[in-house]
Amino acid sequence: MSYVDDVIELVVKQNPAEDEFHQAVKEVLESLRVVIEENEEEFRRNALLERLVNPERQLKFRVPWVDDNGQVHVNTGYRVQFNSAIGPYKGGLRFHPSVNIGIIKFLGFEQIFKNSLTGLSIGGGKGGADFDPKGKSDREIMAFCQSFMTELNKYIGADTDVPAGDIGVGGREIGYLYGQYKRIKGLSEGVLTGKALSYGGSLARVEATGYGLLYFVDEMLRSNEIDIKDKTIAVSGAGNVAIYAIEKAQQLGGKPVTCSDSTGWIYDPEGIDLDLLKEIKEVRRERLSEYGKQRDSAEYHEGSGVWSVKCDIALPCATQNELGIDDAKTLVKNGVIAVAEGANMPTTIEATEYFINNGILFGPGKASNAGGVATSALEMSQNSQRFQWSFEEVDLRLKTIMENIFHEVDNAASAYGFDKNYVIGANIAGFEKVVDAMNAQGIV
Repeated sequence: MSYVDDVIELVVKQNPAEDEFHQAVKEVLESLRVVIEENEEEFRRNALLERLVNPERQLKFRVPWVDDNGQVHVNTGYRVQFNSAIGPYKGGLRFHPSVNIGIIKFLGFEQIFKNSLTGLSIGGGKGGADFDPKGKSDREIMAFCQSFMTELNKYIGADTDVPAGDIGVGGREIGYLYGQYKRIKGLSEGVLTGKALSYGGSLARVEATGYGLLYFVDEMLRSNEIDIKDKTIAVSGAGNVAIYAIEKAQQLGGKPVTCSDSTGWIYDPEGIDLDLLKEIKEVRRERLSEYGKQRDSAEYHEGSGVWSVKCDIALPCATQNELGIDDAKTLVKNGVIAVAEGANMPTTIEATEYFINNGILFGPGKASNAGGVATSALEMSQNSQRFQWSFEEVDLRLKTIMENIFHEVDNAASAYGFDKNYVIGANIAGFEKVVDAMNAQGIV
C-alpha cells in the first residue's frame, strides 16, 4: 500500500470509534496524496505523517460541579494539543453533550491547517466538555467553568496554548474561565481569546468568523467573474457565525433567506430581518419559532430542510456533517453556484465530492471559516502590546487575511493541476507550511 493508505489504516486502528477524526484525516491525506507521493521516501523515513496525525498531547479530566439544588455532577473535559510547529496551540473550547475525544481530535486536526492558512504564528489545538449550558443558571455555568479551568490552567498559557470559544462557549463562559485562570495563576495575560472589551478583548471578534466567511466567498466569486450582488443565499445556523455571515452578506448586496437552530428553520423570501434575528437569538435567547411568529413574510418549519430552498449560494454554518449527499443533489438541481463552509466540516465527504464533480465553487471550512481564529490571533497581538485596535483596523486586517487565504488556496490548487479545487488547494497550502516548520525543528 502507499504511505497515505498505510497511515489512514493506522489511524483507524489506533483510534477506534472516532468516526469524525477518521473522516478528517482521510479527507486531508487523500487530497495531499499528490504532494506526499512526490516525497514518499523522505516522509516515510521521517514518519512525518505519523507525527502529523498523532497529537503532541491529549488531556482528559473530570469536571465536578454543584448545581443550584446542591446536587453534584461530574462531566468530562478535554484538551487536545495537536501541533505546535508554527506557534502556540490555538483552538476553541466546545461545551455540548455530543463532545467526545474523537470530535475534539477531528477539530484539532483541522485547526492545524486552518491556522497555518492564516499566515499567523499559531498551531492547532481544540478542547471542550460534554457539558450542556442550555437550561443552566448563570451560577451553575460559573461553577462548571471554574471547575473546568481549575484543571485546564495547568496546561495553557499565552505562549503555550490559547483557547477560545466554540459551540456553547460564548462571552459569558470565556469571562468565567478567564477569571478563574487569573485567580489561580495571578497573571493578566492573553491566555484566552474572545474576551470582553473591558478586559482585553478585540473589536470585531464576535463578527469575525461570519464576516471572514463572506470576505472569502466574495473573493472566490470575483475571481471567477461572479458578482455576489442580488444572489439568493441559504444559511444554516443561528449563532454568531450565521448571524454575522447574514449581516455581511447583506452589506455586500446578497440576499440571505434562511437560518436554522436545533429545533427548526426559517425561510424568509423577502430576506432575513437581521434586527429581529439578533433580538431573538442574542438578546432573548429564544427559538427561531419566535421569528416565524413575528415576521409575516417568514415560514417556520420544524426539523431540518434549509437546503431544500432554491438558492445561488449555500453557507452551512451550524455543525459537522449537516449537509449530506441528498442535500448536495438538491442544491445542485436547484442551481446553486457556490458553497462555503462557515462551520467545521459541515459537509460530508460524499457531498463535497459531488459539489466539486459538478463544477460548484466549494470553499472548505479550514479556509473559508478561518476568520474567527485569525481575529483571535489578532487579539493575542493586541494583548501583547497592551493596546486595542479600532474596529475598522481589525476588520481591514481580517479582510486582507481572508482574501490572501483564497489566493494561497487557489494558487496551490493550480500548481498541482487541480484548478478550482479549493479543498485540495487548502490542504496543500496549509500542509506545506507546517511540514517546513516540522522538518526545520527536527524529530520532536
